[in-house]
This record gives sequence, C-alpha cells and structure tokens, in this order.
Amino acid sequence: MSTLLAPRALFLAMALASAGLMGFALYLEYVYLLDPCPLCMMQRIWVVIVGVLALGAALHGRGLARWALATGAAAIIGSGFSLRQLWLQSLPADEVPACGPGLDYMLEVFPLSDVLKAMVMGTGNCAEVTWTFLSLSIPAWVLMAFAAFLAGSALAHRGARAALAPWA
Repeated sequence: MSTLLAPRALFLAMALASAGLMGFALYLEYVYLLDPCPLCMMQRIWVVIVGVLALGAALHGRGLARWALATGAAAIIGSGFSLRQLWLQSLPADEVPACGPGLDYMLEVFPLSDVLKAMVMGTGNCAEVTWTFLSLSIPAWVLMAFAAFLAGSALAHRGARAALAPWA
C-alpha cells in the first residue's frame, strides 16, 4: 500500500484538514465578523469531533478499522447539519423560519433544551447566505469537507482491513 494511503497518514491528513477548517471558521468569525448561526456551530462541533477522532487514530495506531468507522459516522452526522442548512438557504423567503436571538443570548437566558433544539433545527438566521466562494456558501463547502472525511475514512478502513488480512 502506498505510504500516502496508509491509514495513519490518512487520519493525520484528516486531523490537519479539520484544524484548517476550524482555523478558517475562526478567521471568518473574528476578522470578517461573521457571527455563526446555530447550525454553523453544530457543523463546527462535528468538524472538531472528526478531527479529534482522526488525531486519536493517527496517534493510537491500533484498531484503525474501528477508528475509521467512528470518524465516518461523525462525518455523516455532520453532513446532515450541512444539508439542513443548505435546505434552509434554498427556501423561499416566505417559508424561512423566524429569526431567533444570538446563540450567546440563548445560552444565557433559555433552557438548555431550547438551545439544543435551535442548534439542531436551525433558525431563520441559518437561511442567510453571508459568504460565498465560487458561488457556494459555507455549508456547501463544509458538506464537501465532510464528504472528503467520509472518503478518507473509507480508504483508511479499507487499508486497515487489508493490513489485517492473512494473505497480505
């Protein structure tokens, strides 16, 4: 197997990509002053989970097939939040849910169950397209990142299983 496609190298690449995505998200938040909506925060959480799992796999080196399944599952869950936000962004203006208060305010005032519901379902703020690159919004790019994480997990799983095969 090629060294670049070795499971631990793939996991390290995924961990570095996750760190890069989070760095860019923080850059957009603090330099361009783009406040993340609740669904953006959920996507960030799942990008971090993928990164932590990938880093754990790269450092641990054992049970790589299980690490690949966990990383792939996290990428699938994260992509669900990206798809939800893309769906909200595609709605006509009269069908967009009402905008809610900022996440900081909700965490201070509302019960945790209401905050979690807003983070999972999204609010009208999630339907706003505040930044695009090559005509794609942020959740579309994050969805592509989750797809790449899923592909990397599948390759890592395949490599880990091949390494365990008795005929290898």
